[in-house]
Formats: sequence, C-alpha cells, structure tokens
Amino acid sequence: MRFGTHEDLKTKENSGLETRKTVPLIVASALIMQQIDSTAIATALPSIANALGEPAVALHSTITVYLLSLGVFLPVSGWFADRFGARLVFCSAIALFTFASLLCAASTNLTMLIASRALQGFGGALMLPTARLILVRSVPREELVSAMVLMSMPAVVGPAIGPLFGGFIISISSWRWIFWINLPVGIIAIVLTLMLIGKIPVVARPSFDFTGFVLTGIGIGALIFGFDAFAREMNANGLLLAFAGLASLGLYALHARRSANPILDLRLFRHPTFRASLGGGSLFRVSMGALPFMLPLLMQEVFGYTPLQSGAITFVSTIGAFGMRTITKRILRRFGFRRVLFWNALIASFSMGLCALFTPDTAPIVMVFVILLGGFFRALQFTSLNTIAFAETDDSEMSHATSLSQMAQRIAQSVGVAVSAILLQYYSGGSETLTNFAFAMAFIIVALISASSCLSFFRLPQNAGDVLAGRKKEVAEAQQEAEAAE
Repeated sequence: MRFGTHEDLKTKENSGLETRKTVPLIVASALIMQQIDSTAIATALPSIANALGEPAVALHSTITVYLLSLGVFLPVSGWFADRFGARLVFCSAIALFTFASLLCAASTNLTMLIASRALQGFGGALMLPTARLILVRSVPREELVSAMVLMSMPAVVGPAIGPLFGGFIISISSWRWIFWINLPVGIIAIVLTLMLIGKIPVVARPSFDFTGFVLTGIGIGALIFGFDAFAREMNANGLLLAFAGLASLGLYALHARRSANPILDLRLFRHPTFRASLGGGSLFRVSMGALPFMLPLLMQEVFGYTPLQSGAITFVSTIGAFGMRTITKRILRRFGFRRVLFWNALIASFSMGLCALFTPDTAPIVMVFVILLGGFFRALQFTSLNTIAFAETDDSEMSHATSLSQMAQRIAQSVGVAVSAILLQYYSGGSETLTNFAFAMAFIIVALISASSCLSFFRLPQNAGDVLAGRKKEVAEAQQEAEAAE
C-alpha cells in the first residue's frame, strides 16, 4: 500500500511536469505559424506592392485589416471556447487560418489579398486567446511564468525564420510562398493538439451577448479602420470614423454595466495588475505594431537593401528575444513585476528611439546591435505583461481575461501600424517617396508613446504578481524580518 501511494505521487508529478512542458510547446506551434506569416509579409511588402501595382505604403492595409479582424472577433473567442471546448475551437481556428493562407497565396489584386487577410484574422482571433486559455487552465498558477516562457521560446522560431524566409522567398521565387508555408505547419499543429492535449472541460456559459458583440465589433472595427483610412488619405473622414468607434465602445461600457453576462467582462479592471497589463501594455505595444512595419520599409525604400538583406538584419531582434526568455523568470524573481515593467519600459523604448539614428551610411553591424538590444528588452516586457494579466483573476474569469487582453493587444498593434503610416506620410510631405527624416521622426514619436507606459506600471503595488514571479517565499521572509525588527 505504501509502495502504491509513492507510485501514485510519482505518476502525478510526472504528469504535471509533462503538462507544463507539452501544452506550451504544442500551442506554440500554432503561434509559430502566425508569427512567420506576420513577419514575412512585413519584409515582403515592397515586393508584393510592386507585383500588385500598388504603392508600398498602401500595403500597410494588409497588416491593418488582419489586426482589425482580430480585434473585431476576439471578444467571441472566450464564449466559443467555453461553449464548445477550448481544444475543438483551437483546432478549428488553425484550420481556418490555414485555409485563409491559401486564399492569400492565390490573390491576384490588393482587394482579394485584403479580404483573405481579414479571414486569416478571424482564424487568428479564435486561435490566440484559446491557445492561452488552454495554457492557463492546464498549468498550475505558480508555474505560469515558466509555462509562458516555455510557450514563447519555440514561438521565437517564427519571427527568427520570418524575415529571412520572406527575403529568401522574394529573392528566388514568388511572395506567394510566404503563405503556402502555413499549410504544413497548420496540419502539424492540429495533429499534435489532438494527439497530446486532453479535452479541456466545457464551462457552463450563459446565452451569447449579441448586443455586446455588435457594439464591440462596430467599435473596434470603426476605430481601427478609421485610423487606417486616415493613414491612407489624411482627411477628416477617417478621424470621424475612429471617434464613432470610440463612441460605440463607450456604449458597450454602459451596456456591460447593466448586463449580467457581458461578452467582455469589464469588471476585470478592478484588479490593479489587469489594469496595468492592458492600460500600460497597450501604450507599450504600439511599438510592437510600428517597428516590424517601419524597419523593412526603411531598409528597402530608403537604404536600397534587398528583401533578403533587410530580413537578415531585422531578424536579429528575435535572437535577443530568445536570449531574454531564458532568464526572464530569474529577473522577475529577483526584482519583481513592478520594477521590471517600469524600468524595462524605459529601456526598451530608448532602444527603439535609437533606430532614428539609422541612415544609409550606418554600418549594418551597428543596426544589428541596436535591433538585437531592442529585441532583448521587448521580450522581457511582453512576457511580463502577458503573465501579470492573470495575477489576480479567478478561474471563472480566465476566458474573459484572455479575450479582453488579446483584443487590447491587437488594437494597440493596429494603432501602431496606422500611427507610423500617418507619421511617415506627414513627415514625407504627403509624397509617396518616403524620406530618412520621416522615419527618424516616426521612430522618436512612437518611442515616446511606448515610454509613457511606465506611468501605469509605477502605480502597481510593490508586491504585484509576487506569487507568479516565485517571490512569495522572499516576501514572507522580508515580512518576518520587519516584524522581528519592530
């Protein structure tokens, strides 16, 4: 009997260990597909524009519409996952994203490409939060930082391969192969999910909040599309549409206060850690949308680099990200979330501002160093933001938290793309010929927006997220020492 009990405990420990490792790795396989897609298309934008007979700056719509679709449909992901099961929704989302990728590859004009990217965004909207939901429901909370890091590390392969893959494909073949590559990756991700991830229990969820979905869909869609329209045409119509989107979101906030079961639970903002993750995190993530859009354009349109050369330089940010993710947990345990988020926001924003110094005469090794440094600190910030969002949320709030946080991230990214496009056009005098000065100003302004996020992190409690960071023991010891001193 004693032996059996020991074996049962050992089996349980091994099972927990496997869960903490296999679940993050499997859900990351889908994220790899998305990240290859997004980084490769950013590198290939000038070539795609040339093939379709469009100005390069107009191709930012292919990025914005994807983020627009993500933002519109993200609110429904949590409801679908609770209603039909996270594993089923995850596999369906991967299949939809893969099918949309094939349509992107078959596009013959910009309109068709934009429509296919919108469908990709719908698949991604269901995939991203559901992947994170599978993770947070499968892994113990005290292991969440390790699981997030483990999930992120294989996903780093996507951005590492993406710029080089995009540049390589453009050099030897057609840009369409950027989308074809999603087919095998998607199939592998579905097979691994069905084989190695058990069914996630279906959570009882009330009827679908259709009114909330309409208000959030109109609000997010109008907001993002309004910014995109203003970036393209620089007239008041786009701004009016964006303000209409904000008004619709305001109406949703009123609706959510009266509704017993809103599609997005705004009561989550009662948690200081969740407020900081979405508020300050959104300001910081503006750079996440702007940087991958601007760097390839700068190097190809102003410096005259080939897509392969551009990809070879910009991909090093992922090497920095990979290096940081191996020590993220130790940094958080040593300094805590509050200090890391505050100071790292300033450092990461400064590294982006350094990109304003790039000129055609800048040595590639200097650009590589700056981009590598930026990737290092941005990775620490993103992992910390993604984790602390769940520091105070209850298990029953997880699906709402994943949907709301992912929605905020995508809106911030799309705003980053639109703002950078607006700045580039404004400082280029409205000309289709982009200038080095325009890029320099855009980098500086976006870096200042990103740095302003530190004010939100400064308001966090000193012990915010200590359990997730593994600092519970250190905090208890410090309290005991303080009590003894008294």
